[in-house]
Amino acid sequence: MHSGDYTVSRFNATIFGCEGLKLTADEKSFFRDVKPFGFILFGRNVDNAEQIRALCDELRSCVDHDAPILIDQEGGRVQRLRPPLATEWTPPLDFVMAAGEQAERAMYLRYCITAKELRAVGVDANCAPLVDVACAETHPFLKNRCYGTSQDAVATLGRAVANGMADGGVYSVLKHIPGHGRAQADSHKDLPRVPVNRAELDRDFAPFQALNDLPMGMTAHLVYEALDDLPATTSPKMMRLIREEIGFDGLIMTDDISMQALSGPLADRSAASIAAGCDVVLHCNGNFAEMQEVAAASGDMQETAQRRAETVLAQRPQAVKVDIQTLSDELEALLAG
Repeated sequence: MHSGDYTVSRFNATIFGCEGLKLTADEKSFFRDVKPFGFILFGRNVDNAEQIRALCDELRSCVDHDAPILIDQEGGRVQRLRPPLATEWTPPLDFVMAAGEQAERAMYLRYCITAKELRAVGVDANCAPLVDVACAETHPFLKNRCYGTSQDAVATLGRAVANGMADGGVYSVLKHIPGHGRAQADSHKDLPRVPVNRAELDRDFAPFQALNDLPMGMTAHLVYEALDDLPATTSPKMMRLIREEIGFDGLIMTDDISMQALSGPLADRSAASIAAGCDVVLHCNGNFAEMQEVAAASGDMQETAQRRAETVLAQRPQAVKVDIQTLSDELEALLAG
């Protein structure tokens, strides 16, 4: 799966999707020339285990480094691999409520199983934990993807998720920094604006501070009106807050740059994200013309971003020696009480 023979060179400040189940000739040539830091898979890219492994190998071969390959495998509706490729999970919030006092161990087991299923097909990064703190107003697109309504509980469960994935050999991508829980709009379609005062936002920031040692993080496309009028992804002020107040020094990628929460041409969005302080621009839909535009606007990684990227690669999680069945048996017994 990982040859260990790849060399480290300056990466393009991008993570890209691809169009289908295998790469086109144009995609291969483009990825070879551009050298994005990593890739992300979606439902359109997965059919069977052999095909996914072959696609992951093809992607890494193109860029000549052990590129992280991401996926959204939260469970519930945000789950790209489904049976027979992977376990079918209930939404995280429902799962946490069902697990009750055993939620911390249950989440560890759930995401360790998830990680082992991902590694089995060549995927080595999961876009989780999601430590947005839910509240009464949280938009339905996000609410049952959250882990709870208490900042402390969310931080505890987020750590359990991250530990489970690391023990399964998979990177965490902490999201959505600095907190999406108060959003009352779906950022896939609109730009959420959060009007609360600065003091109230400490609740949202706290879980991200507690997990600020994780290797990678993903921004939130939303405006905190008390802090800036720009979306966090393109706001230098918000990126400084993430680095200095939240204390996150890992690799920061944008949420999908093509989401409708952001406005203007993709090139402008990409350039603004990098200028604000994001390390990497994430582009998900596999549209070839758009990828060319985003790659050109994002450019090669800046020195600090390259350092963070190399740190990520040097700290690849090593899976513990335990099989999925053992983990599943423990989880089943735990949930049965």
